[in-house]
Amino acid sequence: MKTLFNKKFLNHNPNSFGEGAYRIRDFNNGIEETEYNGEKYLTLVHTKDYLQEIHEASMRYSLLAEVELTPESYEAALHAVGLTILASEQNDFAVVRPPGHHAKRSRADGFCFFNNIAIATQKLVEDGKKVFIIDIDGHHGDGTQSIFYDSDKVLFCSIHQQHAYPGTGAAYETGEKVGEGFTMNFPLPAGSGDEEFLLSVDKAIEKALDFKPDVVGVSAGFDGYEKDMLLNLNYTLDSYYECGRRLSESFENVFAVLEGGYHQDVRKCVDNFINGVNNK
Repeated sequence: MKTLFNKKFLNHNPNSFGEGAYRIRDFNNGIEETEYNGEKYLTLVHTKDYLQEIHEASMRYSLLAEVELTPESYEAALHAVGLTILASEQNDFAVVRPPGHHAKRSRADGFCFFNNIAIATQKLVEDGKKVFIIDIDGHHGDGTQSIFYDSDKVLFCSIHQQHAYPGTGAAYETGEKVGEGFTMNFPLPAGSGDEEFLLSVDKAIEKALDFKPDVVGVSAGFDGYEKDMLLNLNYTLDSYYECGRRLSESFENVFAVLEGGYHQDVRKCVDNFINGVNNK
């Protein structure tokens, strides 16, 4: 697993105290840029009316999902989708902004506009693949869950802080129609640390082994980290290494895309996760 990155991501909402460019500035050193515009894949998940809404909002510098969108934001969002597609094909880690896992089919939420991992996953499904998505962001991946809630081709699991934004992700949310039983949620109490997190990872892996996915996609948010500004979980860097190691030892094809993480150590978290996947 290697890191995919593009400097365009630094031009989106650059000075925000929340989802700002500070999060990924450390990736600007020593990582070759990857160019890939994912615009042609957007309709795999999102409606045409919604896509037009996001484009127009970006051109008008509108405020949406707590973010002032700009033309640079739109370009960054297209490349976030593109790099996630590449990561899903190459078993890599796409370090992108804006994040995606709160975005619904036709609604922006929580700093998210296009659901990067859902688009990559839907492409894999249409290629005949079964996909296990494990969302380790400290916030529930409500957008991704809603997109695949009635699918039996995608096993979705979210491990997140209980009662935090967006307020969804209860254990009883397990899917509907043919998707019943293909959604898993592990809401963890505030203050939970590595032990609780990795126990949930193990339970998710156990279920996924029965599912027999062709590909594993990780919504890799790092706001469960002990230094995060927005949440109250206490994961350490070691837990991200261990999560990556356990996934790579259980499954052949694993890719990841950056979601949240509101602190100065995002690169350390990503590097630890990648080292775990690569068993370094």
